[in-house]
Amino acid sequence: MPPATSPYAQRWKALGVLALSLFVVTVGNTILNVGLPTIRNELGASSSQLQWIVDGYLLVFAGLLLTAGSLGDRFGRRRALVTGLLVFAAGSALAALSGSSSELIASRALMGLGAAGIMPTTLSILTNIFPAQERAKAIAAWAAVSGLGIAAGPISGGWLLEHFSWNSMFLVNLPIVAIALAGVALVVPDSRDPAKPRLDLAGVAFSITGLGAIVWGLIEAPERGWGDPAIVGAFALGIAVLTAFVAWERHTAHPMLDVRVFRNLRFSAASLSVTFVFFSLMGVLFFLTSYMQAVLGYTPLGTGVRVLPVAFGLVAASKLSVKLVQRVGTKLVVAGGLVTVASALSMYTGFGVDTGYPSVALALLGMGAGMGLAMAPATEAIMGALPKAKAGVGSAMNDVVREVGGTLGVAVLGSFLSSGFSSAMDGSVAGLSPEQAHAASDSVGAAHEVASHLDATAASTLIDASNQAFVDAMATTATIAAAVALIGALIAVAFLPSRARSTGLAAGAALPAVG
Repeated sequence: MPPATSPYAQRWKALGVLALSLFVVTVGNTILNVGLPTIRNELGASSSQLQWIVDGYLLVFAGLLLTAGSLGDRFGRRRALVTGLLVFAAGSALAALSGSSSELIASRALMGLGAAGIMPTTLSILTNIFPAQERAKAIAAWAAVSGLGIAAGPISGGWLLEHFSWNSMFLVNLPIVAIALAGVALVVPDSRDPAKPRLDLAGVAFSITGLGAIVWGLIEAPERGWGDPAIVGAFALGIAVLTAFVAWERHTAHPMLDVRVFRNLRFSAASLSVTFVFFSLMGVLFFLTSYMQAVLGYTPLGTGVRVLPVAFGLVAASKLSVKLVQRVGTKLVVAGGLVTVASALSMYTGFGVDTGYPSVALALLGMGAGMGLAMAPATEAIMGALPKAKAGVGSAMNDVVREVGGTLGVAVLGSFLSSGFSSAMDGSVAGLSPEQAHAASDSVGAAHEVASHLDATAASTLIDASNQAFVDAMATTATIAAAVALIGALIAVAFLPSRARSTGLAAGAALPAVG
């Protein structure tokens, strides 16, 4: 790497390659949601298998993020990026060739392994090739691409399903990865921790076990129940192991993550802000797709297209956030973004069974704008609080709080939505068989499926009742999500510094050994 006084000449071209690498990961995750009904029919997948086709990727991805970031710092970030892209491509190819649900679950887990190598590496390389005065703008572009991937997944998935088989949702990753690999070879420089510390094998084991247990518990809790012994045990194990991880990292001579950085309010408060952003966003997107497809009657492709205002708002606000931070500081911009998210979420409480799309689009635009305002400055604060030598672990930490926040949002808000819908349907399923009543009380989509086997009058009554029950449950869930976003805003106001402060862990400094 050139010295800090001579910025890397091809850094903006490299940013394009890093953005493309990030894009394939985010699209590769969200594209699958619209294809699950087709995969269920083609592979005969059960509900549990469908869940793990999605969650197998997430579990491996979230569990290995810190480890992947640490390995990139130690052995070279470009090598980690190339390895991650190759593994992701291999997983995509095997997923497209899968002939059973079990094979697809295993292939998706392999894709999660590749994604764990890609996502933190893109941000850590970015941090090392851009000088401080340009880093905020580059991170804003990185954050915007991340949001674009979330919105582009359902659109591309819906289009591919209308024209090709479900396998195409995985095959489409291969040419994108090929282009990214060529770009990495041409314009992305290598970087690593110059100290070349020994591998923290105990820290690796603690982080994988602790994060894996927590994420598994969050995934399974809505299905098993939050009081289920297995769920309680998973959370207890995760907390105990992560506590041991912190204790070990404080005393080992070569820590994977120097936990002293959490004393830096810029790092810890920004991490919490990112968690709250993704808690609200992913939790709301979880029920929004059901609302638009089952209640409002849009097709999967039509739903994906109509989610685009999230991306528009995010891209515009991410760019604006750089100028706003220069004027008023990180604190007010991040807090303002979370307040904007909360305001947009409050709009969902007024949605009904016949709400017009303009109202939905306005709420989506507000969510995207709030996310863009909060995420880009918070991410820059996280990366700016760590030395460049530890950029891989810092990036991984940013990704961990994103994934845990999003998973927690889906689990918690999904549980509230499910219980509210089931309770509201009690009186409407009284005349059905036990099997039909159980299915109709499970979800609005299942209620519509049950209605298709009833006579016209009974079907219309059940559909109307399920739509209204879902809208009522959605209003309660959106209220909770808005409250969480407001709590995040209060945390940002109370603890997030407006400007970076000079500390012993300043960006660009070397971390002293601990112990």
